[in-house]
Amino acid sequence: MSLLLEIVTPERKAFSGPADSVILPTASGQIDILPGHIPLTTLLEPGEIVVTNGSQTEKLVVDKGFARVLGDTISILTEAAIDEDEIDLEAVAKAQSRAAAALEEARTRKDVDPAEIEKMEQILRFAAVQHLIKRPGGGR
Repeated sequence: MSLLLEIVTPERKAFSGPADSVILPTASGQIDILPGHIPLTTLLEPGEIVVTNGSQTEKLVVDKGFARVLGDTISILTEAAIDEDEIDLEAVAKAQSRAAAALEEARTRKDVDPAEIEKMEQILRFAAVQHLIKRPGGGR
């Protein structure tokens, strides 16, 4: 018996596949989900999801969101998700720099939509998590 993990962002389905275990970064700390887990709905913190399937391990970086465990299905809704192997630290640094400059400017103006400020903050938060996970010694 295995789990089915689905990770969905506003833009796409970031991951869908079987798993023997899934480690989630929740607001209460990391939790390991195994087949037969009790039903659960929890807040996700920005961090690393570790998916183990047989001898294979896949690591994904996610932003804040929600996770629901029902039966042997784990459904995750998150602002952003990326496979750890696909992280390009140079591109992340450039995006982080642009978002920081735009956020600083937006905070000084009164005509900026608060949703735009939240989006810039989300980009900065996700970039920071990617840096922490990808750097040597980061993640698990």
